[in-house]
Amino acid sequence: MKKICAITMVRNDNFFLSRWIAYYGHQLGEENLYIFLDGKDQIAPVNAIKTNIKKIEHLEGQVAIADKKRINFLSGEAIKLFERYDLVIGTDVDEFLLVDPKCNKSLSEYLNGIDIETSVSGLGIDVGQNINIEKSIIENKAFLLQRNFAVLSSRYTKASVIAKPIKWGAGFHRIKGHNFKIDKNLYLFHFGSVDFDILKQKLGDNDKLKDGWKRHLNKRSRTITLISTKKAKDGDIIIPFARLLQTIVRPIFAWNKPSMAGLKLVIKIPERFKGVC
Repeated sequence: MKKICAITMVRNDNFFLSRWIAYYGHQLGEENLYIFLDGKDQIAPVNAIKTNIKKIEHLEGQVAIADKKRINFLSGEAIKLFERYDLVIGTDVDEFLLVDPKCNKSLSEYLNGIDIETSVSGLGIDVGQNINIEKSIIENKAFLLQRNFAVLSSRYTKASVIAKPIKWGAGFHRIKGHNFKIDKNLYLFHFGSVDFDILKQKLGDNDKLKDGWKRHLNKRSRTITLISTKKAKDGDIIIPFARLLQTIVRPIFAWNKPSMAGLKLVIKIPERFKGVC
């Protein structure tokens, strides 16, 4: 059996971190989670006690610069983890790598059953709130019992799983010097736009308005606008097309990143994902 761990870094976001711990802890074991709190002032959520959690000095700077500092740090920590692990999963705290429920396998079981040369990606599913018909998130209830729609986004088709010491690009979006492979049964669900009230609260946080964060958070609100204004298509019909498109089409400026060629496709999330996370 391959030994698998997960790594992340977070600042001021225990709402998502506690869910990240619950999900990956169930899939991989809490003792195989490595969490870095960005700032000595940070307070860990109560369910972090069995994880490997560490506070570091705050990585300051404009959002793009800080993101590069963060990914360089996490790439270095992931390299160290290969002394004990066969696979390292790297995600932000609002990102959950899911196996298609039709496989009837846990994340660990599935990753043990596929060959991974350098890395593997799940198809990016950017979940958002349809403010016309969906209420605010209930904190202790699974996201996918409360949200039904998503945008198929190459932005979240990330090189999340690595099988050898490499360097991630900013935000885990790519592997430097390597191509990417989108697995047919893996999905990276992004929940950063899951609730409009949470986004408004962050936009009202003076700390989040600094260093380019307002622009970053406004991008997330676009997901909610798309989902609330466009007619959703059947996910099971559109998803195979999106996976093929992202495999073939690449941005001019980055051959090793996927692209949706400018398409903004809103889908109804297939029913089998209900309650998965």
